[in-house]
Amino acid sequence: MSDSLTIYKLIVLYTLRQVKFPLTNAQISEFILGKEYMTYFTLQTALSELTESDLLHTESKGNTSYYSLTPSGEKTLFYFKNRIPKSFLNEIDLYMKENQIKLKDEVSVQADYYKNTAGEYSVHCVVKEKYVNLIDLTISVPDEAQAKAVCLNWNRECQPLYEYIMKTLL
Repeated sequence: MSDSLTIYKLIVLYTLRQVKFPLTNAQISEFILGKEYMTYFTLQTALSELTESDLLHTESKGNTSYYSLTPSGEKTLFYFKNRIPKSFLNEIDLYMKENQIKLKDEVSVQADYYKNTAGEYSVHCVVKEKYVNLIDLTISVPDEAQAKAVCLNWNRECQPLYEYIMKTLL
């Protein structure tokens, strides 16, 4: 493995360690590519190799992959963190501190869909807080276009819907 790929992998591990929740591929990419630490293809290679070597845990929901650090990833980072340039560590720390709430909100609201046994589409919508589902809703719609629309709208409208439901039921 090249020395620079090792550094790139350590950067990914460190980035995930700075948050206490999984990050999506898109969130990791946005930060790392925005800082120009590596190219898109190098990042995808690093994520794949880290997952294959059990340093990252990956969970897929719909078209979204969520990454989190494994205990082996923690140990690896503990031993090799000093190989990451200090300037990178400072940038990662600052970004995560400034964007942690935004990042957490993005992963706490989830919606995906699948074709059900009736030939329609079931849209599964969730709002999480820590490890608890505040709301977990599945809606059937007749076609994929409507399923996609529900997923998009859930991300924008879940807060007022949750408030309405709680107000109505309590």
